[in-house]
Amino acid sequence: MRNRKRTGWHRVINGVNISTFFVVIFIGAPMYWLIASSFKTPANIGVDPPQWFPNPLSTANYKSAFVQYDFGIYFRNSLIVTLIATALVLVMGTLAGYALGRLPMRGKFTMLVALLMISVFPEIALIAPLYLLLRHLGWLNSYQALIIPYTAFNLPFAIWILRNYMLGIPKEMEETGRIDGASPLRTVWSIILPQSLPGIFTAGIFCFTACWTEFLMALTFNISNNFRTIPVGVSQFGTIDVTPYATIFAAAVVATVPIGILVFIFRKFVISGLTSGAVKG
Repeated sequence: MRNRKRTGWHRVINGVNISTFFVVIFIGAPMYWLIASSFKTPANIGVDPPQWFPNPLSTANYKSAFVQYDFGIYFRNSLIVTLIATALVLVMGTLAGYALGRLPMRGKFTMLVALLMISVFPEIALIAPLYLLLRHLGWLNSYQALIIPYTAFNLPFAIWILRNYMLGIPKEMEETGRIDGASPLRTVWSIILPQSLPGIFTAGIFCFTACWTEFLMALTFNISNNFRTIPVGVSQFGTIDVTPYATIFAAAVVATVPIGILVFIFRKFVISGLTSGAVKG
């Protein structure tokens, strides 16, 4: 009987391993092809049969992206906008998540429903009124033209993540701080905030990725080359007659590096934050 149970579990484990292998291949193959193509010469892009390994190995595409197409300006703009918007979302989202998760207040359910509705509201429906508002304020072609909308669009989702995570922090820890004479602000800073780091990192990475890859608002609000972000800047590579695919691949590889670094460094926090948020009501 035990042997039959073990055999059944072995089959399940083997099935999971096989499925994981195919998922990794499915995700990793396009990434490999992107990286390999970025080191190919333009003449070797799209050849038949396809060239699986770049030969000769060339870094000219990366140089072309930064020198010929001003990719460095786009990278700087994306970094400034994304970092500031993410910081604002985390500060306000942490305070709001704490209030909605741990403080008694009226209308809490209504607020949560409103946040959920805002988070799923289509971005394209607000592009025209936002454009008119920013033009009236004189903020077109500026960093704040993207920082403020990015903060507003990503804040509801961050509040939901942080609120759900803070629900899982034992109330006894907070009560202990109050008994020891700590003020409410001190309690939040010394007890709640350290316990909420996984949720904060999770919300931060999601917000960073959303801001880093956003295209529609960046295309509409900042048409000046000095304020274009990576998605818009890369879309402008080339001319009507020529599309530099190899250079676009190189720019795409560089654009994925910050997100890859963040996910790799904070992967444990992200997993903890997501699993905690998934089981808390």
